[in-house]
Amino acid sequence: MDLILWRHAEAQEPEEGMSDLERALTRRGQQQASRMAAWLDRQLPEGTRILASPAVRTVQTARALQRKFRPRDELLPGAAPEALLRLAGWPDAKGPVLVVGHQPTLGQTIAQLLGMNDPECAVKKGAVWWLRSRERGGAAQTVVVTVQTAELL
Repeated sequence: MDLILWRHAEAQEPEEGMSDLERALTRRGQQQASRMAAWLDRQLPEGTRILASPAVRTVQTARALQRKFRPRDELLPGAAPEALLRLAGWPDAKGPVLVVGHQPTLGQTIAQLLGMNDPECAVKKGAVWWLRSRERGGAAQTVVVTVQTAELL
């Protein structure tokens, strides 16, 4: 199974009276999302299931891909890595799953899957981490396929 984790692009700072979920992408964030979406569109297999947090900034990031996606409350800020993995069907889903989400959840999920000593991995805004589950010698492994940032595209 391929699990692609895409952190939302750069978002505006909260204004007075604005909830965290209402924060929209900045102009730079829109550019980041557009560049990464163009790259992802060339890489993602047809039929990739796409899930996103319903926060405005993640919905805007996911929309840049111009593919159907499902907003899921299980991916709201502060979600547990276990909830993300359960929702994605890791490691047994039949096809690839793209999750558009938030820190620290994405970084915690990466750290858990890669067996890192730290409980969280830093994930740059707008970046994609592409992970793959496989079995080698009877043992389950998580392989990093690629890590991509919008600035390098």
